[in-house]
Amino acid sequence: MVTRVLVVDDEPQLADLIARHLRREGYDVTAVGDGIAALLAGGEDGFQLAVVDVNLPGMNGFELASRLRDRDERIGILLLTARDALGDRVRGLDAGADDYLIKPFEFAELFARLRALRRRDHLESHRLEVGDITVAVDRAAAQVDGVDVPLSRREFDLLRAFLERPSDTLSREWILAEIWGSPHFASNVVDQYVGYIRRKLADAGSGVRIETVRGVGFRLTFAPVNEADG
Repeated sequence: MVTRVLVVDDEPQLADLIARHLRREGYDVTAVGDGIAALLAGGEDGFQLAVVDVNLPGMNGFELASRLRDRDERIGILLLTARDALGDRVRGLDAGADDYLIKPFEFAELFARLRALRRRDHLESHRLEVGDITVAVDRAAAQVDGVDVPLSRREFDLLRAFLERPSDTLSREWILAEIWGSPHFASNVVDQYVGYIRRKLADAGSGVRIETVRGVGFRLTFAPVNEADG
């Protein structure tokens, strides 16, 4: 199946350039100039990927990313921004984006980042179970004792990394490279997202904890289900 990509940029020449390059790579591309047009595009089939400029008129890229994520949890969203401030990057990720790319960029890097987003969406269907947490990898869904735990895409990817390595201590550097795709983010982003997951697991009554290993990183602690039930 051909991957459908939504390109949203209010600079017509840039939007057209991105669209032409993506079509040459075999993508089915729809290019629009603002957030409202983006939400009206796609029809019933929707898009698998979205390339969204942050500085859009009216509805900015952060808000559009949030709206696209609310509509489709599985869409891969890449933000384009001329701003490299940590606060902007965190705001974009919190809004529902999966990745970001700083303008000006090379198309080879854009293609590589989109391929990485698509690989996430083609994960082999399987489940992970650690303590009282069950994760359906193919649906990016997590439950505690059968009750859904609402997670953003980034939170899910981070929790999944811990569940796949329940006996390991994961360093901040490893997490940044593996989950964010770059070691150049500030390491406090990891602490922020670990905090988000901790609160959501605690609110769900989970016995699984993510503890801080001072000077190293983070690791899971949990009681086996039979002990927790007893």
